[in-house]
Amino acid sequence: MTKKLIPTALAAAMLLAGCSLIPTYERPAAPVPTTFPGDPAQPAGQAAASLPWQDFFTDPRLAGLIQTALANNRDLRVSVLNIEQARAQFQVERSALFPALGLTGTGSRSGPNPYQGVEPGMGSVASQYSVNFGFTAWELDFFGRIRALKDQALAQYLATDETRKAVQISLIASVANGWLTLLADDQLLEITRQTMVTREESVRLTKMRFDNGVSSELDFQSANSLLETARAAYAQQQRARAQDENALALLLGAPVPAEATANNAKGLDGIQPLPDVPAGLPSDLLAERPDIRSAEQQLIAANANIGAARANFFPRVSLTSSIGTTSTEFSGLFDRGSKAWSFAPTVTLPIFDAGRNIATLDSAKAGREIAVAQYEKSIQTAFREVADAWRAAPRWASRCARSVRRPTRKRCASSCPTCAIATAWPARSTCSTRSARCSRRSNRR
Repeated sequence: MTKKLIPTALAAAMLLAGCSLIPTYERPAAPVPTTFPGDPAQPAGQAAASLPWQDFFTDPRLAGLIQTALANNRDLRVSVLNIEQARAQFQVERSALFPALGLTGTGSRSGPNPYQGVEPGMGSVASQYSVNFGFTAWELDFFGRIRALKDQALAQYLATDETRKAVQISLIASVANGWLTLLADDQLLEITRQTMVTREESVRLTKMRFDNGVSSELDFQSANSLLETARAAYAQQQRARAQDENALALLLGAPVPAEATANNAKGLDGIQPLPDVPAGLPSDLLAERPDIRSAEQQLIAANANIGAARANFFPRVSLTSSIGTTSTEFSGLFDRGSKAWSFAPTVTLPIFDAGRNIATLDSAKAGREIAVAQYEKSIQTAFREVADAWRAAPRWASRCARSVRRPTRKRCASSCPTCAIATAWPARSTCSTRSARCSRRSNRR
């Protein structure tokens, strides 16, 4: 009878395992228009999400820097380790679906022997030895609590993996921008050095004219002032170049190799233009942007947490069962007739918990609403970034084209890092900070 009871209980548990209290997941509607502002014309070609970075950044110097960063960058390393941690946590939650089998052996001796009065020959000390194989407090997931926690852990693991992808993409872009900035710094440093040399020659000639009475002292002091300004600009550019190199070294996780800026006679003009890639439609962002996919997985995790919170209102059934041998003598543990077994189901029904389960459910629902807001914000942020890039691309291209056509502005194309980067990387420049700094320097000159 008992042998038939255990399989029956296990079969019932498997049939009831299909019950789930997780709300049906529905992806929230994207809070952005169906097209980008102005519906800009997009170049034909392979989408950016499916284009390997090796095909986009073809310069071998930049490719080497990116490889170094992918191998040594600490932020990316932390993201990879976070994936391992999330995977391990998922395995922990998943293991609760299965019984934890174990082998236990116990032995005890106590006195007085309670059976001595019945059988005086048993002695005053009672002995008991046993060896059992089985499981303890295995929860039968009738209402899907454990499976909801497993689904939550799985979604968080997938979100962590998407976060790693986003960190990697950001790292590659940051290394590329840092390298281009460093090349622009070298070019601008050479221009400021030439300016300083020119000012020194001007001071020398002005002094000769002043000594011979051809020019006034005011002209001489004015030339000295321009020389000091040029020296200050040169020192400032040296400092900016060192800071940009330190920033790039932090991204690489290693010193910037000298060959990264070698063969830079033409500066940014010698870099092959990077290809234009289509941005697609706003709906494509949902499937291509890893930051949006990460936010959606966090939303799925929060949705699964509601199912676990709902299951707290229902009974929990757990089983403890074992089979083995027991004997009053250690040498008789495995003798004939020493077989022993136990089967102990336990049912726990919540009656009063001072509102804890209700508060847990309310917290889970609030967490889902927070995840929805974060998911929608990630979509809006992605939409803005792409729209800004497409708005800026024609302006940068036309600005740099005009600077090349006009002889009076030819100096700007070589001295301004933003113009130079835009020329070498059409429709892909985002160096607004560098542009402002270059403008301030131009005003000083």
